[in-house]
Amino acid sequence: MKSVGIRFAGLVVSLIAFSLLATPDVAAPAASAPAQADANKPVQPDVTQEFGDWTVRCYPVSSPAPCEMLEMLVNKKTGRRVLGVVLVYNTSNSQHVMQIALPLGVMLQNGAVLSSDTFTSDVMHFRLCDVQGCYVVAPLDDSAVDQLGKATKAEMQIVSVDGKKFNIAFSLKGFTAAHNSLVQLARQKAAGSSSSTSSDAQKH
Repeated sequence: MKSVGIRFAGLVVSLIAFSLLATPDVAAPAASAPAQADANKPVQPDVTQEFGDWTVRCYPVSSPAPCEMLEMLVNKKTGRRVLGVVLVYNTSNSQHVMQIALPLGVMLQNGAVLSSDTFTSDVMHFRLCDVQGCYVVAPLDDSAVDQLGKATKAEMQIVSVDGKKFNIAFSLKGFTAAHNSLVQLARQKAAGSSSSTSSDAQKH
């Protein structure tokens, strides 16, 4: 359940500016490549850590949310993404935001529900769709994060356009360790960025 061949690079960069997570690889609108080294090269992570089935990445950007943790499910036959789950931590307000990428063909008005053996979310509304899928973006409070850390399994519950219900399961192996690292690294990088900005301002 690793993110093989498909990346969610740059998700964290547009969290504050656009209140959603945008990424070049899932072609989110308008903010599809908010932070780039140049016009053709999206910013690359400078920290990557693996925890079970989760990956933590941080980016060399000035942002209150410079890191992300993610899990990607890919169809081995087609190479297409089946499910993508990304969580970021915004250090400016201590808020978690989750983006979930789901397949096309979902009943948009029904939304999606995140469910585990310890936690069930409210209906999460779709924010947008593109040629690769449809996306839910929603805040996740500390209690929900804690409950997911205690769970042994989780799934996204969706309804297709023909009315059929589907459950797409994903792994929580390594979730707690990844989350602990996410928060720690985000705080370290955000603090370092603030210090650098203050120093630059004093020079001028």
